[in-house]
Amino acid sequence: MEGAMQQAAQPGRQSMRDDIIVTMEKTRLAPSPTGALHLGNARTFLINWALARRLGWRIVLRIEDLDGPRVKPAAVDGLRRTLEWLGLDWDEGPHIQSSDLEPYRSAMVRLVREGAAFPCSRTRGELAAASAPQEGVHETRYPKELRPLKWAREFSEGVNWRFIAPEAPVPFVDVFHGPQDVNLSTLVGDFTIWTKRAVPAYQLAVVVDDARQGITQVVRGDDLLDSAARQLLIYRALGLGPEPAYTHLPLVRGPDGKRLAKRHGDSRIDGYREIGVTAERVIGLLAGWSGLKRSPMSAAEFRDSFSLAALPKASAVFAAADDAWLRGG
Repeated sequence: MEGAMQQAAQPGRQSMRDDIIVTMEKTRLAPSPTGALHLGNARTFLINWALARRLGWRIVLRIEDLDGPRVKPAAVDGLRRTLEWLGLDWDEGPHIQSSDLEPYRSAMVRLVREGAAFPCSRTRGELAAASAPQEGVHETRYPKELRPLKWAREFSEGVNWRFIAPEAPVPFVDVFHGPQDVNLSTLVGDFTIWTKRAVPAYQLAVVVDDARQGITQVVRGDDLLDSAARQLLIYRALGLGPEPAYTHLPLVRGPDGKRLAKRHGDSRIDGYREIGVTAERVIGLLAGWSGLKRSPMSAAEFRDSFSLAALPKASAVFAAADDAWLRGG
């Protein structure tokens, strides 16, 4: 499957060296400083890092800190220290999203001017009353019937802006999950790309950053699988490229089947580090969830042993026995 990753990749950013064109594949580790790194995040980052180091991709560290009140500024240094403690490294960064909002504003000006986005002042309550929820989707669908009949094609702050979702499905091939055909009009409808807090929403921010940082390989959790369709639409509306190859990995979940979170207990990497658990033991647990034998190992040993083809299709489950194993039980 690693060969498939290289075949699925669009041509990377190119440079000239001694009259030879050198293609550079790049990926990014993009933690959000909304809290400490937990076991689920760590497995995704570890696999992303291992693939990059095995396949010769450059790695960008990007801090995605635009999530408003959930962001904890002190968490930025903690995230870096935790990644380093696990044995992960990177070639560029960290790039901090909030340090320069102008590229996102420029993108919005273009999208609005070309009629790809419209202003929206409707509340969540109004949307919930107007649209039935979709199973497995954690946002309220915005149907096309709620779009304004007309609007000025001039970007302004202080209001949410939505990207117009096409009625036709968006096809793409995910390296791990295979061919996808996402119909955003029935799934989420017109989706938010700029918020009334005067910052870009996730879907726009990552496209602008991935394009300007030359990202050609996006490896992340499969809770964001349908986001690839949204982001490809934004790429095309902005005339950006090359479009990255997407690899969406199964999540780590709690025993209740929900995404790993505080309700499942303390799964923070730092929490285990503070009680004396070694990085090798943490990586050993992540290895056991990734198709390898559960045994203490370094990040370098994981890199040399991991195969995307052997990664289980099902989500990993963090159970009491896993916690006991980490603690030496």
